[in-house]
Amino acid sequence: MAERPEDLNLPNAVITRIIKEALPDGVNVSKEARRAISQAASVFVLYATSCANNFAMKAKRKTLNAADVLAAMEEMEFERFLEPLREALEVYKKGQKGKKEVSEQKRKEKEKKNETDNDKSREEEDDEERMDEEPEAENDAEEDVEN
Repeated sequence: MAERPEDLNLPNAVITRIIKEALPDGVNVSKEARRAISQAASVFVLYATSCANNFAMKAKRKTLNAADVLAAMEEMEFERFLEPLREALEVYKKGQKGKKEVSEQKRKEKEKKNETDNDKSREEEDDEERMDEEPEAENDAEEDVEN
């Protein structure tokens, strides 16, 4: 873990994108202001994580979950962000569920294709065996005719 908040900075590209999305077109932000916002964001993330960790520890868990983060936001008096966070969490869960369903469908299709390919391979092997046996049977029949 980092010793100081300054050691943990969000990527400048992320901060710049967030700032541009939050402000109207044509508003410029100085490097100094971007740096200050970056520092503030890092401190906020550390504080929110620490608060969420306290909720997890009270529940005797080592893993933070979304409920811990929501409880931390409420404790930090950011109640007005709870509903947007819940909505974003629902969208995320639906997206993950959709990805899981797509992944499961692809896996089933792949298994089905493999089974079909295996069946075709078996049929081809059986056909080859029959073809190999037919000349032998013809040779046996020719030998019987000759005798």
